[in-house]
Amino acid sequence: MTITLPGLIVLLVIAALCGAVARAIAGDVRGGCLVSTALGFIGALLGPWIAQQFHLPEPFMLRIAGQSFPVLWSIIGASVFVAIIHLVSRRR
Repeated sequence: MTITLPGLIVLLVIAALCGAVARAIAGDVRGGCLVSTALGFIGALLGPWIAQQFHLPEPFMLRIAGQSFPVLWSIIGASVFVAIIHLVSRRR
């Protein structure tokens, strides 16, 4: 599997946007663009796994440079991940 540099950059931007949306939904996490990008990719792993467990379809899949990116499930997965982080690391 190979990916071009422009394709990788587009995937990074989409992951950052998905992570930023998830941070806005679930509550803010410290960090900037790199944290949003990491959350987007974590959501891209966690979200489709959740969808597969419940036998749910992917309504919005982007194909970039031959790679699929599950946008909706990425946002949902990242939101769940942020919510879990908030539950585990409550500050008092």
